[in-house]
Amino acid sequence: MDNNGITNNEEYQVIKERENKEKKMRKELRDSDARNRAKNFIIAILLATTIFGAYQLNRANTLRRQLDNSYNRAFHELVGYVQNVELMLMKARLASSSEMAAEVLHDVWREASSASSTLTQLPISLGVISNTKKFLTQVSDLSRVIARQSALGMEISEEQEKTLAELHKLSVSLENSLSEMHQDLISGNLKWENVAKEETKEMKEASENMPVTFSNVNSEFEKMPTLIYDGPFSEHMQNRKALGLTGEKVTENQAITNLHKFLGKDRVENVQKLSDNNNGIIDTYNFRVALNGNNKSSNIAEADVSVKGGHVIWFLHNREVGEKTIDVRKAMEIGAEFLKERGFENMKQSYYLNNDGIATINYAYHENGITYYPDLIKVKVALDNGDVVGFEANGYFMNHRDRNLEPPTLTEEEARQLVRKGENIKSSGLAVIPTNYGTELLCYEFTGKLEDRDFLVYINAYTGKEEQVLIIINSEEGILTM
Repeated sequence: MDNNGITNNEEYQVIKERENKEKKMRKELRDSDARNRAKNFIIAILLATTIFGAYQLNRANTLRRQLDNSYNRAFHELVGYVQNVELMLMKARLASSSEMAAEVLHDVWREASSASSTLTQLPISLGVISNTKKFLTQVSDLSRVIARQSALGMEISEEQEKTLAELHKLSVSLENSLSEMHQDLISGNLKWENVAKEETKEMKEASENMPVTFSNVNSEFEKMPTLIYDGPFSEHMQNRKALGLTGEKVTENQAITNLHKFLGKDRVENVQKLSDNNNGIIDTYNFRVALNGNNKSSNIAEADVSVKGGHVIWFLHNREVGEKTIDVRKAMEIGAEFLKERGFENMKQSYYLNNDGIATINYAYHENGITYYPDLIKVKVALDNGDVVGFEANGYFMNHRDRNLEPPTLTEEEARQLVRKGENIKSSGLAVIPTNYGTELLCYEFTGKLEDRDFLVYINAYTGKEEQVLIIINSEEGILTM
C-alpha cells in the first residue's frame, strides 16, 4: 500500500511537471507568435508609410511640374500678347486713315485685354502687379474708345496721339522686361516658387541678388500718366467725386439736427447712430430713426446723412401699407412738393413703379428746356395716406452741378431725320444722359410709337450718333424703360 502510494504520487508529480512544461512551451509559443505578429505589423506599417510617402512625394513633384508647366504656358502667352500690343500700337501711330486706325486699335484692345487676363493666372499677388495690370486694362479700354471714334470717321486728336506715343513707350519697356524674365525662367535662374514669394520679407531681402522680377516690372508703371477718356478704367472714373455735395463737414449732432429737419420734427421720436460709412466718395453717418406712432415695431426707419454738408442721401421706412386712398398722379404731386420744400428745385417726374401699395417715382433735374437724367432722385409715396416713406438722392449728389454745355450743332429737325422710325415721333426735347463710364452726353430725346410699343431714341446733339434706344414698358405696376 505504502509503496503503491508513493509510486502513485511520483507518477502524479511527473505528469504535473510535464503538463506545466507543455503549458509554458505553449505560452512561449503564443508570446513568440504575438511578438512576430506585432513585428510584422510594424514592418508592414513602415513599408506602407514608406511607399505612401514615396507616392505622395512623386505625386507632389508631378503636380508641381504640371503647375510650373501651366505657369510657363501662361507666361509665354503673356509675352506674346504684350509683343502684339507694342507692335500694334506702333501701327496705330503710323495709320493714315480712320478706317485703318479703327482696325488696328480694335486688335490692340483685344490683345491688351487678353494680356491683362493672362497676367492674373500667374502666382503673383495683386499688389505686385497692380500697376502693370492697370496699364494693360487702360491700354485695352482707351484703344476701344479711340477705335469706336475712328470707326465713325473721326480723326485721332493731337492729345490722343501723344497718349498713344506714351503708351507705346511703356509697352516697349514692359516687353523688354518680360523677355528678360522669360530667358531667366528658361535657364532656371528664376523659379515660380520664388515669384510667388515676391511680397514676403525673405524675397525682399534677397531681391538685390535676384534677376528681373514682377516687382521690378510693376515699379516702371508707378509714374504712368493720367489718362482722361470715356472708358470704365479711366483715371477720372476711378477717382470720381460727388459733384453735388456742398458745404463743410458736419458733426454727428449736426447731422441728426439736419435729419430731424428733413423728416419733420413732429415725425421723429429719436435718432441713434448705427455706424460711419466711409467709402471715399460719399462718406455718411448711418442712423436708426424711431418715428412717432402707436405701433413701435413698424415705426423704425433708417437713413444716411453725408459728412460733407450734412445732406440726407437716403432714408427708408418699411411699413405695411393699408388700403389705397390716393392714385399715382396724386403721389407724384406729393413727391414733387416734398422735394421742393427741401430745396430741390426744378425736378421733373419721369417714370414710376407702383408696387405693394407704394409708388416709387423718379424725378430728374430740368432747366432751360434740358432734362438732366444723371441728376436723379427717387421718392417713395405710400398710397394709403400719402406719407413719403422713402427717398434716395445718390445720383443727384454724385452729378448735380452747373454745366457749361456748348449749343447743339444739329437742329432738332436734323436729329429727327436720323431716327429710323421718325414718322412715328410724338414728342421731343433736349436731354443729358449718362454713359456707362460716368460721363454725359447731350442728346435729343425722341418719344415715339412702333406698332403697339412706345419707345425712346437718343440722338447725339453734336455728332448725330444714335446713342440709346429704350422701350417704354406700360403695365399695371407702372411706367418703366428697358
